[in-house]
Amino acid sequence: MKCTFLGTGTSMGVPVAGGFGSEKIKPDPRNQRYRCSVWVETPEASIIIDTSPEFRLQTIRSNIKKIDLVLITHEHMDHIGGLDDLRIYNYVQKSPIPLLSSEEAIKSIRSRFEYMFGENKYPGSTSVEMEVIDSKITFRDVTIEPLAYNHGAIEIQGYRINDFSYLTDVKSIPDSTKEKVAGSDVMVLSGLRWAPEHPTHLTIPEAVEIANELNIKQTYLVHMNSYVDHQETNDKLPPHVRLAYDQLEITI
Repeated sequence: MKCTFLGTGTSMGVPVAGGFGSEKIKPDPRNQRYRCSVWVETPEASIIIDTSPEFRLQTIRSNIKKIDLVLITHEHMDHIGGLDDLRIYNYVQKSPIPLLSSEEAIKSIRSRFEYMFGENKYPGSTSVEMEVIDSKITFRDVTIEPLAYNHGAIEIQGYRINDFSYLTDVKSIPDSTKEKVAGSDVMVLSGLRWAPEHPTHLTIPEAVEIANELNIKQTYLVHMNSYVDHQETNDKLPPHVRLAYDQLEITI
């Protein structure tokens, strides 16, 4: 199974719109971050987790030619803003795309993208078949399990796909979810910045604590802001925790 990080940046991206503060970002291409999405490939499935506002650009630079399933973590626009870009896959594949998420996220998508659904669906707009995922399922050659956790006051869900666990926009993880993540070969966890603490996101030290607690073989951090330099941060992190970067490919 291969995982490609399509985007690893925080909700505003790095650099932010207008390029404000970009002169302070070191010229390492790994410091340029689109909003978070990930592509999981297996012999039988092409799976996307979240469709960021840069999703069109992400699919072009990673040459994504087929999408069999979309998993959405939650309804914030930095994670669903690229849903409209799925429509070309409808045209090419000649079918709707299954989309799985929580009940709350699906309700929000139907409201925010009203033109995609119902009797007044706009001709040619994206077609997705949305269903709630609240327990472990089998999809083709993978097992997918939803992972509930907290993003501040919002409960959202990541996903364990075989031995790959993906949790972004994390503030706290209940013990019941930690039990589901335990034993993963790879975990992806958000780490917004070094300091100060944030009301809805883990800091990098807090993310490292969780990685140590769960004893995961390799953890990758995503959702970093523009103050996190890739090389300087990796130099401070333990070997089993690394920053991900856009277009990083790993095999699990």
